[in-house]
Order: sequence, then C-alpha cells, then structure tokens
Amino acid sequence: MKETPNYGGLENAFSNPEHSAIVMLPVPYDETSTWLKGADLGPEAVLEASANMELYDIETDSEVYLHGIYTAEPVTEKSSPEKMVEAVREATLKYLKNGKFVVGIGGEHSVTTGFVRAHHEMFNNMSVLQLDAHTDLRPEYEGSAYNHACVMSRVREICPVVQVGIRSMDSTEKPFVIWENLFLAETIHHHDAWMTDAVNRLNRNVYITIDLDVFDPSVMPSTGTPEPGGLSWYQIIRFLKKVTSEKNVVGFDVVELAPNSNNRSPDFLAAKLIYKLLSYRFVSM
Repeated sequence: MKETPNYGGLENAFSNPEHSAIVMLPVPYDETSTWLKGADLGPEAVLEASANMELYDIETDSEVYLHGIYTAEPVTEKSSPEKMVEAVREATLKYLKNGKFVVGIGGEHSVTTGFVRAHHEMFNNMSVLQLDAHTDLRPEYEGSAYNHACVMSRVREICPVVQVGIRSMDSTEKPFVIWENLFLAETIHHHDAWMTDAVNRLNRNVYITIDLDVFDPSVMPSTGTPEPGGLSWYQIIRFLKKVTSEKNVVGFDVVELAPNSNNRSPDFLAAKLIYKLLSYRFVSM
C-alpha cells in the first residue's frame, strides 16, 4: 500500500497523532460523479502540493502547524455510497471524541454527509455553510439518494444549510431551495453586503463544506463540473475570515479536486485554502 503523503511535509514533532490538535482525513472516493472523473485522486494531490507551502501565514502572523497536524490513513470504503458515508462518519467521530479538529479532504462531494453526521453528534446548535457552484438538492439522482448531486438534501435532513456561490441548479431542485439561505454568485459579484446576511443566518456552531467549483474556473479549472462566473480567492477568504471571527467553526471539508498533471496550481490552491482556513480558526488559540 502506498504511504499517504504528510500534509505540509511536517516533521514528526508536528504531525504525530497523539499531540496534534488537527487531523487531516482523506477520502479518495469518486464513484457517483457524472462528468469529469478524477476526484478520487484529489486528496493525494492536495497532500503532495501542501509540502511546498510556506508554513508562516503573513495575514494572521501565525504558524498554525505548531498546533500539530496529523494526516490520517484514508477512508477507502467503496462498496456503496451508503457504506462510504458510514465509514467516514465512524472515522471522523473517533477523532472528534479525542478532541481533534477534523479536516476532510475529498473526493467527490458525497463524502460530506459522513463528516456532517459525525460533527452533528458532537455539537449542538450546528448549521452547515456550503460554498459551491451547485445546490446539490436533488432528492436522488441516477437511482441513489447518496449521489454527489444529492449531498445537500442529505445534509439538510441533519441540520440547517446556508448556500453560497451558487450559479447552477436543475428545475427539479427549486421546490427544495430555501431562498433566504441561498446566496447566488451573480449577487455576490455586485457587493459585499451579502456576507453579513449569510453569517447571520448561521447557527453558533458551523461546519463548512467547500466544493472547489465555487471558485471561478480561471483559478480552479480542476473540478468535475467547472461552472463559469465563480468566486475569486480574495472573495472567499474574506468571507471565511468573517465566518471564523463571528462563529465557532467546528470542522470543514474541501472536496471535488480532480487534479490535472499539466496544471498543478489548483492542487496548491486547495492545499493553501485548507491552511488559510486553519490559520483563521486557530489564530487566537
């Protein structure tokens, strides 16, 4: 079995499971995606790219790796999406019960259901913040309720959801949209006032799921369904900074990287996004 790359290329003193406050949990799953394949290669690409990051964050004047970042063995259950979700839930819950902050690395977006279920068992008054190009609110798709196109329908069965960056949906999803919790990319591009409204609609405890296609394809082309009109790097990190400063972020995942060997920049963006969000989350601790 190929050894899992260590996030950040950290030495053992800052990456051992006992003393690390943060756990990276890779889920290389891509069994239900419907167009461009390759999200199962995303976790390894993120981890490999992360070894090339500078570990000092200028904006927060911090080095979050000093809290310790352990890279766990991947969740490799692939026999069915339902079993994969349960395997992710069990693995995540194990680390949460040991007081760890868990970061999920997908894989396609269906993996998020397992992460959310585990966090909801540990944190009361939790809501989910979804950054995504798509609503993902189909009750089922291609015969499965656990298809990646249904992930937010499953999450909404667990807790409230606020959706940001949306710019694509099917007409069959319209009855399931809670419009006051939906922030369209078209609206976002015109002003920043939406950020306060979005944060105010979240509960005190927040789990964040980031589908990388929330970014515009000009900066993040390596996704299964790249949609034009996406958000920029600074739009997203400004918003994430606001969320972490006003809410208790209990965990997050970054999903849907389908790496391209001819363009490694998206891999690095995903790795840096994780580190940036951790820097915001742990800067005052």
